[in-house]
Amino acid sequence: MKARRWYVFPVLGLGLLTLVGCGAVVAGAAAGAGAIAYMRGELEATEEAPIGAVVTATRAAIDDLQLKLISTEVDAYSGKITAETARGTDIGISLKRVSDNVTEIHIRVGVFGDEDLSRLIHEKIKARL
Repeated sequence: MKARRWYVFPVLGLGLLTLVGCGAVVAGAAAGAGAIAYMRGELEATEEAPIGAVVTATRAAIDDLQLKLISTEVDAYSGKITAETARGTDIGISLKRVSDNVTEIHIRVGVFGDEDLSRLIHEKIKARL
């Protein structure tokens, strides 16, 4: 019985370290423009650009990657751009105005997320800003 207890403490400690690490990622994402985090299948980034410029850059990124633009719903405070890959995977890009020159971007590819494609889309958006 004593041998089993000895194994429990490292596992609990590892679990606590994992939780602390997640908090650091969230804190980093909230730190300001330029912060990027990928959690639970969604990439979240904050860019130092007005929402109109980010909308234009996002549409250009979709064209650059030869994705199919499905819909665009944008106003002065938020936006939702939907695209699709050649294989029919949905891509949702949500935009939120944080201030005049700061926009929050959320990218989700498919139901479970695709980190590589999300990061590629974000890099193409940044290149167009």
